[in-house]
Amino acid sequence: MSKAFIAAVLQESAQLTGTASNRAATELIAAVVKELKKAGKFTLPGFGTWTVRKTKARKGLNPRTGAAIKVKAGKTVRFKASPTLKKAV
Repeated sequence: MSKAFIAAVLQESAQLTGTASNRAATELIAAVVKELKKAGKFTLPGFGTWTVRKTKARKGLNPRTGAAIKVKAGKTVRFKASPTLKKAV
């Protein structure tokens, strides 16, 4: 799914102009990101839940050379589909 797809769906369903639907899609994505930063979790009922998880520092391999490298600790976003979405698909 892309931002353009979301904008097209908003434009069709809400009868918005292309510019307004693109702005709405941008604001929707920004709101999700803001909530993930603030609370670490975002739930869209009937669709699923996004959560922010911390990753530990670890050792990795450079795929070109095979040399060992250090990967810093960080954060990643995980998605868990709701039972409703799993049934629908």
